[in-house]
Amino acid sequence: MQRREFSMSAATLAATVGLPISVAHAQGQSFKDGADYLTLDKPAPTEAAAGKIEIVEFFWYSCPHCNRFEPQLDEWAKKMPKDVVLRRAPIAFRPDFEPQQRLYFALEGMNKVEDLHKKVFYAIHVEKQALNSLPLIADWVEKQGIDKAKFTEMYNSFPVATKTRKATLLQDAYKVDGVPALGVAGKYYTSGSVAQTMERALVVTDHLVGLVRASMPAVTSQARAAAKPAPAKAQ
Repeated sequence: MQRREFSMSAATLAATVGLPISVAHAQGQSFKDGADYLTLDKPAPTEAAAGKIEIVEFFWYSCPHCNRFEPQLDEWAKKMPKDVVLRRAPIAFRPDFEPQQRLYFALEGMNKVEDLHKKVFYAIHVEKQALNSLPLIADWVEKQGIDKAKFTEMYNSFPVATKTRKATLLQDAYKVDGVPALGVAGKYYTSGSVAQTMERALVVTDHLVGLVRASMPAVTSQARAAAKPAPAKAQ
């Protein structure tokens, strides 16, 4: 979903998120800066530990394209090399996006992202719940078995407020103009509009991870082997 366009035709939606492509073919392509991805003018801050490559997913819970992309990202994340870490950054293109930013970080602070992240998308896009204000969010969270008072306290806490501000600053550092989008190691940016589809954006991200890894200080053969994805199990 583009920053200035909060609705899309069905055809554009398919082109942005779900259009099938051959991943094998995409991997054989030569990806170009300015065409398939963008290199940041200034490095964006990262939180990954030394030797790790950080991938940031920029998303908005109410974005239908983010909702459709989430299963693709989950499958991709299962195959990430050990030196790659994924974190999510809820965006705020407008002040009224902030409640959902705080929702995500409050769930994170309560160690409930794994349990409820997908359920938030489901509530909004399938059950058609707004979840765009603290009263609506708190009522929904309570129905998920979480203490309403404790959640509200976390939602209004200083750590959540700080993470919310940092997420907005991070989206500005990456110059995010639409979601879903992906940031790589504080250096590169790609999205469905840049890479043609989000499926292709994930393949581009794999390519960018390789570029980042090649630019890092030399590592031992043991560490290099540890970075490789685990071999697929025989069916």
